[in-house]
Amino acid sequence: MNAANHSEICAIPDERLVVERDLLQPLPSLRLQIGAPSVRRKVDRLSCIRYGSARYSVPMRLIGTTVTVVVDHDALCLLEPATGVIVAEHELVAPGGVSILDEHYDGPRPAPSRGPRPKTTVEKQFCGLGEDARAFLIGAAAIGNTRLGSELEILLALGAAHGTDALLAALHRAVAFRRFRAADVRSILAAGTGAPQPRPAGEALILDLPVAPTRSLDAYKITPAVVDGEVIS
Repeated sequence: MNAANHSEICAIPDERLVVERDLLQPLPSLRLQIGAPSVRRKVDRLSCIRYGSARYSVPMRLIGTTVTVVVDHDALCLLEPATGVIVAEHELVAPGGVSILDEHYDGPRPAPSRGPRPKTTVEKQFCGLGEDARAFLIGAAAIGNTRLGSELEILLALGAAHGTDALLAALHRAVAFRRFRAADVRSILAAGTGAPQPRPAGEALILDLPVAPTRSLDAYKITPAVVDGEVIS
């Protein structure tokens, strides 16, 4: 029968099977799937995976491997494909967000350093003067001082002329009043000890005011006199 021409397909079934064998696909799994389909993601060198334009941390031992991502309501679960063990759980974040758990790494993330990062010899020498010098450098960069390199040389020269202690005191005063130019520091040094020093506000002064005797408003009421039935104002 299969060697004869079939009326429905207008072809010989034995010959058609050879052509269609390359088009056959495996049968789908009969296991019931609930929820969104799972996907697989590779763990990058930062021990994170990317899903929905967001990044989620994974234990560092899984760097370079592939994990299965399963979304359950507002939670995102990461599983090992071989064992099905949940290795990380995160709350879903918006696209562009990051969800990092410290326990996935060797320890808590170090606090970022917001201090200046001197590069040139002059900057390193100036920052070596102390905290006031570093605060002055940060403030000068914040206001967009484009001549910062040349002004640092002027400030170091002022320190050599007036002394390091006097320069640090002038820098402290300049930072307090937000004056981040070399000319401002020069003016402070020229004023010397006569310039007032800024001090923080003290506590509120609370005094007990004296209590003065008071009278009722009825004491000031004018009562007209009555004589022989006549009112005398």
